[in-house]
Amino acid sequence: MTKWDKEYIKLCKKILDEGKEVENRTGINTIKIPAYHLHFDLREEFPVLATKQLFFRQAILEMLWIYQAQSNDVRWLQERNVHIWDEWEIAEDGAWHAIQNVKENGKYVKKEIVKKFPEGYEHTIGTAYGYIVNKFQMTQNLIKTIKENSTDRRMVMSLWQNDYLDTAVLPSCVWSSEWDVTDGYLNLWVHQRSCDVPLGLPFNVTQYATLLSMIAQVTNLNPGFVSYSINEPHIYVNQIDGIKEQLRRGRTYESFSRMTPTKLEQLKIELENKLLTIEDKESKEYIVTDSDIRIIDIILNPVKPELWLDPSIDDFYKFDNSKDMKHAKVKNYKHMGKLPFKVTQ
Repeated sequence: MTKWDKEYIKLCKKILDEGKEVENRTGINTIKIPAYHLHFDLREEFPVLATKQLFFRQAILEMLWIYQAQSNDVRWLQERNVHIWDEWEIAEDGAWHAIQNVKENGKYVKKEIVKKFPEGYEHTIGTAYGYIVNKFQMTQNLIKTIKENSTDRRMVMSLWQNDYLDTAVLPSCVWSSEWDVTDGYLNLWVHQRSCDVPLGLPFNVTQYATLLSMIAQVTNLNPGFVSYSINEPHIYVNQIDGIKEQLRRGRTYESFSRMTPTKLEQLKIELENKLLTIEDKESKEYIVTDSDIRIIDIILNPVKPELWLDPSIDDFYKFDNSKDMKHAKVKNYKHMGKLPFKVTQ
């Protein structure tokens, strides 16, 4: 497992063990803790989870949608087979629909929400994320400042702009980044106001580690650290089973890693044979999983995931943002299999 996996599992256990279940606007309760802090040193490890498959192509393209294309148009993502924002897309008639909880007389009541937006906002998420970056030319100004005045203490990109909250479908969750240059390394502090730990956090961490690495490359710096602060990290109650499976994978890894290579090889053969003998894949008795075999392979053949960026790219806006994403890859990535989690609006 990666260091990031171990820290992620620690956070998930803390939420499940110490968190408080609360109601919220979505109608699906969450288990939450008030705050958490993470730290990633990119000189030691590129943070990508192994305890579940991370779809880094979608994650990096979403980041480029915000900071490079500076777009709020959901169709940009859909053209690249990225459907993260489909549920928040404003319809052709300028309306956005959702079933959510609304407070009436101090209690939550489930209702259909219809939010109307001005003409021209159809197919977008309104005035959030890329819209704000573009309006204030945030990425351009950041790169210019890093190149011309790297000791500036005001290198901040804030996606939380009060004047544009009412016309945003979903105000930015990751809302602020602060940048620092020290001894030739570019460092980043990220702030998140609300965090869906199973779905959002793995994406967000990899995204901002990639953004830091790309900005560092085009400013002739080295990637340093990402310091990551979260207000209200939470797990939706309909995500608990998936998180418990992820925790099981972590425990299985720790257990298997104490075995000798010979015993692990034997166990792998036994597990593969059991998989072959199981006919009914939907059976409740289906206990042996592909993830167990993947875990053994990770232990026997360890590799360190790394971000590859095309070294010829010296302009942030030249990184390929097509469906193929030719200039950025996560190499040596082994994972323990998919884990589906429900999206909550």
